[in-house]
Amino acid sequence: MRAVLIAALAFTATAVSVVATSQAQAQVGYGKGYRRPGGEDKKPPQYVPGNKAQEKNFPLDSTWTAVSLNGKPFGGADRPSFILDKQYRARGYGGCNTFAATAFPLKEQHLAVGPLALTKKSCDKALTATEQAFFIALRTAAAWDIVGSQLVLKSPNGELRFDRAL
Repeated sequence: MRAVLIAALAFTATAVSVVATSQAQAQVGYGKGYRRPGGEDKKPPQYVPGNKAQEKNFPLDSTWTAVSLNGKPFGGADRPSFILDKQYRARGYGGCNTFAATAFPLKEQHLAVGPLALTKKSCDKALTATEQAFFIALRTAAAWDIVGSQLVLKSPNGELRFDRAL
């Protein structure tokens, strides 16, 4: 009789423990559902992978010719241009002077451009001003994207648009 009584007490203690655990889980949000303070059931949040855009690769070893800076087109036959090779060396032409720099495409289509090494050719004032604006926008470029067939470099100092050179 004593054995039956001990077995019954052990069974009851186990059942009470299971019920208490289920109630505690329901209160803190575990199990199938849990109750919100208003009493309505809410399913626990589930992980859903984000619809993140496909990461693009920077077009290395392609020559790009400038089309516009902040919507203002570059005129003349000597438009600025550049190429970024697989060793992350950028080199190009600003419209009057040539330049070289280190440039690193980063995650999420960001870009880091190092200091520019420039030639010191003398040009007229208008061309020098345009070239200087191009160099500042290129040097401060923080993000890039391919829009249609154009490469777009975005910086706090403006937006540069390039066409791929043939």
